[in-house]
Amino acid sequence: MPANSSQLLPVLMATLLGLPFAGFLALTATNRRLAGLLAIGITGAGLAISIFLTVHLPEHPLTIHADWATMAGMSFDISLRLDALTTLMLILVHFVALLVQIYSISYLRDESKLCRYFAYLQLFVGAMLGIVLAGNLLVMYAFWELVGLASYLLIGFYAERPASSRAAQKAFLMNRVGDIGFLIGIFLTYYYFDTLDFSTLAANGAGIIAPTALGLCLFMGCVGKSAQFPLLTWLPDAMEGPTPVSALLHAATMVAAGIFLLARIHPLLSPNALVVITVVGTITTLWGGYSAVFQTDIKKVLAFSTVSQLGLMVAAMGTDNVGGAMFHLLTHAFFKAGLFLSAGAVIHAVHTQDMRQMGGLRKALPTTFVAYTVCAAALSGLPLFSGFLSKEAILGGAFGWAGTQRNGLAYIVPTLLLLSSGLTAFYMARQWRLVFFGEYRNVDVPLTRAHEPDWLMRGPVVILSILSVWVWFSVNPLSAQGSWFFHILPMSKEQDFGWLAPVSIGLVLLGGWLGFRLREPRADYSYVRLSLNYGFLDFFYKILIIRPVLRLAMILNRTDQRVVDGMVNGTGVATVVLAHLTYGFDRLGVDGLVNGAAWLASRLGQVTRSLQNGRIQSYITVAVVGLLLVLWWLL
Repeated sequence: MPANSSQLLPVLMATLLGLPFAGFLALTATNRRLAGLLAIGITGAGLAISIFLTVHLPEHPLTIHADWATMAGMSFDISLRLDALTTLMLILVHFVALLVQIYSISYLRDESKLCRYFAYLQLFVGAMLGIVLAGNLLVMYAFWELVGLASYLLIGFYAERPASSRAAQKAFLMNRVGDIGFLIGIFLTYYYFDTLDFSTLAANGAGIIAPTALGLCLFMGCVGKSAQFPLLTWLPDAMEGPTPVSALLHAATMVAAGIFLLARIHPLLSPNALVVITVVGTITTLWGGYSAVFQTDIKKVLAFSTVSQLGLMVAAMGTDNVGGAMFHLLTHAFFKAGLFLSAGAVIHAVHTQDMRQMGGLRKALPTTFVAYTVCAAALSGLPLFSGFLSKEAILGGAFGWAGTQRNGLAYIVPTLLLLSSGLTAFYMARQWRLVFFGEYRNVDVPLTRAHEPDWLMRGPVVILSILSVWVWFSVNPLSAQGSWFFHILPMSKEQDFGWLAPVSIGLVLLGGWLGFRLREPRADYSYVRLSLNYGFLDFFYKILIIRPVLRLAMILNRTDQRVVDGMVNGTGVATVVLAHLTYGFDRLGVDGLVNGAAWLASRLGQVTRSLQNGRIQSYITVAVVGLLLVLWWLL
């Protein structure tokens, strides 16, 4: 790399990070008509810089530092890191964000708060870029919290709707639970390694097994942001935000942050921590998948699908397959963003998110139908699509990992992950049928009024569906081995199971056929209610956490009012009474004695003065009285 390029890279990294925040400030004061164009221009410039950084990527990771603070002899700095993983995420975040913002110009054309919307998007993108570029855990945590704030603002964008406000609060609070664990993990990391720098941690952690508690605390950040079990119920409720926000949040920003965190801290994860991560990811995959099966909201099906796919990525991280997890993160970003934007086109056409009021839309929305079909096939893991390649990379790595374990029970994990592929195909085929096949069921909007959106909305959907085909990731449509991606991030265990692809394809086809043929059961069936209520997780939270906490709060409030306030108020009343008594004693006792003595002296003075009046008879009288008194005293 030329010397001038190496000097330019730090400047471009800082510029790349500063662009969206400058855009956030500019969009808060710009004209509504220019908001979309300004946002697209800023994101497009960021994408161009990201491509330049990728082309001129140095051979070794580049880290730039700037002094921040020194406390008690400990120095903390702001550091940015550039490596292959960084550039991959930079391009992904900018590209998806650019398509989402182009889509948003048309989708939110009549929105009165358009400038605020694009400003929040820029803040969201900037916070995610900070996580991606962070060179140490402290900088990552700062932007981690900023992502939480930006997601709160976007999920609650329609603040006038009670459901939107509740969803934003729920997302914010549940993420705080995970972030507390993440922060404790950062403290433990500094205590154990005396550094938070990723490069130093990777070097030091290579030959040291870090404490399990350290890894699990750091993993808590992923549990919150990436909606892992048990903190997964906020993500479906986050669908209350605008649909383009859902596409960005589920594809390349907030939920991807947890997976990116695991990739960065993987050297710090002990074998026991990796087992826990694997189990949590597997449970999340199945829990999210089953919760999606009987949902009636088109966006909630996709939301739970995201939960399930994130669980698959986390399980891959736990099975020591960082490359496979990040490969699935990349492919998932394209087809999941395509699905959400396609769902937005459907909602835009029929003015409802309830799939029971859809049906027969494949003819009215032919472009959306084709794009939705391609992206759904990729998500389901059908051959010739990107999702098949990335899922096979994860499943192959999982079976390879199970073969290295001493306990045969380890094969339960890859087996369940394999079954989840059929489950994904099941609920996606059901959704595909309800939306695009059968009779049109919406009585409020006639089918004749349902039509394709303009090309500002269709264009991004078409691009994302094209990128969901296998050819962009591997020459072989049935294997990810040899993919360009694994030259950047190699799979930890390159296993070739010849039987895996046929079995996976068979399960996907079986699940898809069953989902397409499914007759909708009644909503009061227990297994349907289990799916619709997210496995009753929120119910358990309410019983085990929320109600006890509220009761404790009520008890503490009564204790405060009756005991603490009673003591304070009693002390105050006693003080006031004592003050009144003291005042009375001072006025009647002290002041009375002093004033009485003064009065007496005054009266005696007046009497004495009355005797000195210049009259002879008064003097004779006083002398006689005085003589009598003396005689009385002596006798």
